[in-house]
Amino acid sequence: MSERLAALRSSSDHLREVVERLSHDHHVAPAYPAQWTIADTMSHIGSGAVVLGRRFSDVLAGAEPVEGFNQSVWDEWNAKAPADQVADALVADRDFVDALEASSAEQRAAFHLSFGPMELDFDRFVGLRLGEHVLHTWDVEVSIDPAATLAQPAAGLLLDQVHFVAGRSGQTHGEPRTVSVRTTDPARDFDVVFSDSSVTLVDTTHEGPVDVTLPAEAFVRLVYGRLDDLAGLDDHSEVHLEHLRRAFPGF
Repeated sequence: MSERLAALRSSSDHLREVVERLSHDHHVAPAYPAQWTIADTMSHIGSGAVVLGRRFSDVLAGAEPVEGFNQSVWDEWNAKAPADQVADALVADRDFVDALEASSAEQRAAFHLSFGPMELDFDRFVGLRLGEHVLHTWDVEVSIDPAATLAQPAAGLLLDQVHFVAGRSGQTHGEPRTVSVRTTDPARDFDVVFSDSSVTLVDTTHEGPVDVTLPAEAFVRLVYGRLDDLAGLDDHSEVHLEHLRRAFPGF
């Protein structure tokens, strides 16, 4: 099993554990961000599993996507009661992971999907779901545990795919500069490069001190617009972190 698929199974199991800690009253409580309820977030996880699961089966079968399918799924899930959105999301999520795991080595090797601007092989396709799943699981968990962090090893694996997110969601605010970043667990070095019109995340190696040092899971949350605070920073690092927060407001 690929590392990303194993991490997705682990995240799916963790989501189930988180949901089992919720009461029905929690279903309509705010998740993260606060304008989404927990049921809204679970509906997004569940409908996403159905949509991606259909894309996956279509690719394996050599079939073309059915026009209007995605919208029909979203309409169906939006119409569900909150308790059903939560319960049904767990079922759809498990079914999707089961389908991925049931695919053969030959099917995985031959898999290819054009998805917007991305060309996805099997591992990148799983990674697409992994990023969504891990972050939205945190969106639910943090509502009942303010100290929640992204699960490992998924957070470390997501470091390999945050470059696309940074380039897509980053905002320059007209301030060209470079912010050096070092992550721990795992240890990685990056430069966040701001030009007049774009943001680029670059892998690098820093020999000396950097502007900001933070856990890998916190850096992933930062790029996805989910890092409100981080304890233990000095004034220099806090200034740079605040600039990064403004640059990555989330989707």
